Amino acid sequence: MSRSGQGAGRPPLASITAGSSRSPTAPGDSGLAGKAVLGLVGLGVVGHVLRSRRFHERVILGAIVLGALRGLGQENRANAFARLTAWNQRQAQLLEVKAERQTGRLALKAERQTGRVQRKAKRQARRLAHGGKAKGQSF
Repeated sequence: MSRSGQGAGRPPLASITAGSSRSPTAPGDSGLAGKAVLGLVGLGVVGHVLRSRRFHERVILGAIVLGALRGLGQENRANAFARLTAWNQRQAQLLEVKAERQTGRLALKAERQTGRVQRKAKRQARRLAHGGKAKGQSF
């Protein structure tokens, strides 16, 4: 019976005879030679990939996409900053309008108060001119 899949070329671990002094090796237990072979195979794959036209196309496309995304990000930040600046200007204008209204109200209140004081002073002056007692005076 033939095997397929991973480990098809290797003998099964159980096939080592019971009387032998060798212990079965673990599947991932390779020495320096195995690591060197894997390193060379990896270098070969990297070399093949670097020579591949498809890889070059993908790298170029990735660079274009990253450049476009960077531009979009900068534009997005610029638009957000412009919106923030416009909002800040509107808020400053609203505060100025409120301050002007408040100043107008205070000026009107001061004028009214001044008018009241002046009218009161005139009334008191008339009372004193006619010989009457002013309120709150006792002689």
